[in-house]
Amino acid sequence: MNDQQSRRPAKPHRRPKKDPVRFLAFEALRAVDERDAYANLVLPPLLKKARAKGDFDSRDAALATELVYGTLRRQGTYDAIVAACIDRPLREVDPPVLDVLDMGVHQLLGTRIPTHAAVSASVELARVVLGEGRAKFVNAVLRKVAADDLDGWVARVAPPYDEDAEDHLAVVHSHPRWIVSALWDALGGGRAGIEDLLEADNERPEVTLVARPGRATTEELLTALGEGNGLPGRWSPHAVRMGEGGEPGALAAVQEGRAGVQDEGSQLVAAALANAPVEGSDTRWLDGCAGPGGKAALLAALAAERGAALLAAEKQPHRARLVERALAGNPGPYQVITADGTRPPWRPGTFDRILMDVPCSGLGALRRRPEARWRRRPKDLESFAPLQRGLLREALKAVRVGGIVGYATCSPHLAETRVVVEDVLKGRGGEPVEAEWVDARPLMPGVPALGDGPDVQLWPHLHGTDAMYLALLRRTA
Repeated sequence: MNDQQSRRPAKPHRRPKKDPVRFLAFEALRAVDERDAYANLVLPPLLKKARAKGDFDSRDAALATELVYGTLRRQGTYDAIVAACIDRPLREVDPPVLDVLDMGVHQLLGTRIPTHAAVSASVELARVVLGEGRAKFVNAVLRKVAADDLDGWVARVAPPYDEDAEDHLAVVHSHPRWIVSALWDALGGGRAGIEDLLEADNERPEVTLVARPGRATTEELLTALGEGNGLPGRWSPHAVRMGEGGEPGALAAVQEGRAGVQDEGSQLVAAALANAPVEGSDTRWLDGCAGPGGKAALLAALAAERGAALLAAEKQPHRARLVERALAGNPGPYQVITADGTRPPWRPGTFDRILMDVPCSGLGALRRRPEARWRRRPKDLESFAPLQRGLLREALKAVRVGGIVGYATCSPHLAETRVVVEDVLKGRGGEPVEAEWVDARPLMPGVPALGDGPDVQLWPHLHGTDAMYLALLRRTA
């Protein structure tokens, strides 16, 4: 055999095949990491673009959504598993590589995708977005991960509960340790309650609609959804729960602004503020932190039924525009302005009712924004504290004697809830305000497990809502 005969032609280089579903999910994860974006804002336009190109059907969209949200929710657990499968510190793994790995681990341990398909699809994605060398690394790690199931891995990487309860829960339920500690303090009780809460944070939340009073009814929404595709709300008389796969934007009432998407906890807070007893006139209402407009739209509809006018104030101009869009078409008098509630343009004693849903850490909405748990730091609460106290203090000045202020946050952290209210009432950091607590519990009729009062803390695992907090205060002098 001569040299020419012994030389075989080189094997042609195979171009990696781009999987549109996993590539889109990777794009979304990178946007969350690189731009501090939120998945619920990044993913819909990516899906819309893919559908327009003809790349996606409804099953593809569902898989891409599961890959993104499942990876983000379980990121802490998956990172611990990956760390056990590599010979270097996790911080030395480049973030794009870790995104591919975590998404691969989710397919292996958190879905019903067959093992061989999960590994091969992840390696192929790595070839497309990372290159051949890193794809080999991804392949090696995922093959180690595939050797056990989720329960087996968790038993290996989580410290025993008896040795370090908070760290155990942090790894098992994929929350930063400091958040586990803060939620446990706010919730109180033993192990069962905190585990139920952390598990609820990792579940996909229902889509809940609000029928804005005087403009739409729950019966109309249920009829439009069709039998089996919607259920009445658990607690709010204005709520309808959508079935999986429903498109809120396809409903005429949502398109026309007569209904919207709004968590039931948010609805309960607005309705409680609207129904709290006030002494004297009841014609001037204020939503002092109105963006993006969900509570303001419900308050405007409730105010219109009573002949009251709502002023919706929002500091950020782009969020004020969202409020205008949410309130468009409301039959009653309303006005939207761009204003800072800590330096208000209105005079003291102007309003009969005020809702101050203050900026906060968002720890109560981790079901909807799972990436927030990895983005927030304990020091963030320190930065929110002066603003929260300032907004509540000014709200109590802006309400007339006998009027009601509702202080609300989408956080159960004690430093953002009752501590803020008590500090303002006692004059810590400012002048004391003459006001009294109003028991909020009777204003959420039928809702169980509302605690000792007078304030209310809602919970995902107890109420199926975001962890909204509400304190109602009546100005007395």
